Amino acid sequence: MALHPQLEKDCIALGEFRLCSLLLLNDASYPWFILLPNRDNLSEIFQLGEADQKQLIAESSFFSALLKNDLHADKVNVAALGNMVPQLHIHHIARFKNDPSWPAPVWGAQPAVPYTDEQRQQRITTLRPLLSATSAQPFRWYPQ
Repeated sequence: MALHPQLEKDCIALGEFRLCSLLLLNDASYPWFILLPNRDNLSEIFQLGEADQKQLIAESSFFSALLKNDLHADKVNVAALGNMVPQLHIHHIARFKNDPSWPAPVWGAQPAVPYTDEQRQQRITTLRPLLSATSAQPFRWYPQ
């Protein structure tokens, strides 16, 4: 499945669950991730088959709980917008009361601050034990 050019430009591919690839948005201001169902030619959740819809909800719920419980987010924003990028993708953003945009939406709030290599590795190091192969939603890491 081809990745939309904007997602390819803005994100770092981390790995995949059973249905979705997990991308890290290259903005160190927020722990901002994208679940991308590995299905072609979709722009809406309802276009997924029933089994894939259930799997998407399971993966999204699992990852949202990880952001809330393990990263101690004050709120987890989950959204499938698609106005700028028509390929179906679901944003998962850990929000904190001290983040640069709280409590407003993150979109357009400030220019993206790309991760340094060290920051990116730290984010991955934090996630790696939380996304182990024995978790409720098996995850396979891509080589970093």
